[in-house]
Amino acid sequence: MISSINSSTNGASGHAMNEFSTSPADHSLETISERAFDVIVVGGGPAGLSGAVALGRARRSVLVVDSGQPRNAPAAHMHNFLTRDGMSPLEFLAAGRQEVVHYGGEVVTGTAISAEKLEDGGFRVRLEDGRAVRARNLLVTTGLVDELPDVPGLRERWGRDVLHCPYCHGWEVRDQAIGILGTGAISLHHAHLWRQWSDRVTLIAGPGMDLGSEARAELKARGITLVEGDVTSLEVLDDALTGVVLGDGRTVPIEALVVAPKFQSRSNLLISLGLELTEQRFGEQVIGSYIAADPMGATAEPGVWVAGNVTNLMAQVVVATASGLTAGAAINAGFIAEEVRAAVASLVPA
Repeated sequence: MISSINSSTNGASGHAMNEFSTSPADHSLETISERAFDVIVVGGGPAGLSGAVALGRARRSVLVVDSGQPRNAPAAHMHNFLTRDGMSPLEFLAAGRQEVVHYGGEVVTGTAISAEKLEDGGFRVRLEDGRAVRARNLLVTTGLVDELPDVPGLRERWGRDVLHCPYCHGWEVRDQAIGILGTGAISLHHAHLWRQWSDRVTLIAGPGMDLGSEARAELKARGITLVEGDVTSLEVLDDALTGVVLGDGRTVPIEALVVAPKFQSRSNLLISLGLELTEQRFGEQVIGSYIAADPMGATAEPGVWVAGNVTNLMAQVVVATASGLTAGAAINAGFIAEEVRAAVASLVPA
């Protein structure tokens, strides 16, 4: 998974918007109000761009509406994408936009705030700036927001030395002193998981963690240090994390800190269409919410499809990309079925 960003952290997101707005693949200056497309893709991340490319190659008219605020803006590199390991996430998205345009799709910079179903079965999407566009189907790939624990300094170091996914960052911090900010059951899981990358792992169990004798024995057996206390701030020297400070004044020296964000899907547009959130749990701990869909991305609302983190909170970038292709192909298959029925009906004598 590419490392994540909380939507309230606007510095890196602002950089992303500036880069996108000057890209040759950006058609934000076109007048799009009340134009009709086969599909409007809301969200221009890996899932949305992949779906748009699939639909463009299928000769469907596609519009991608993207706010230019990618979740992974703080990350310098992305990993676990075969042949693209180490690529800049922003370069990846810029290349994806170019591919969408190459196959006849359009990209507009904007924020979709609501959608409504029309009497003809299609949809109208309204943008924050007052524009509105129509389509037969919607593919919503708006991703998620990482809600970080309320510790001063976390957001500023998010995606650098404050991390959450070992498959994204474990190699880069291998053998370092890694702290796990303990907030619940998933933090105990993280401690054992990150132990694969370093033998210097410390679980800092906050007041919300109830560790029984079995859990303590497992930590000891794995050589994971247990420190009990409430993290109140970070210790940073020369722009590098060196430790965390506890409420009683103790400092725990670490070089990387693992946190468990709450993954909240960006679902306002989908909720405006009557869809509901589903909670995701790790044991008894709620770790996020998502919009449910079938394996092809179809939601409970006919004509509305989802892909990527808005429906799969754990999807890494390669998985999100694949889900966009899957949804795009399913949407096109649905159109073909409609067109076959219409063609047959036109042959029936009146």
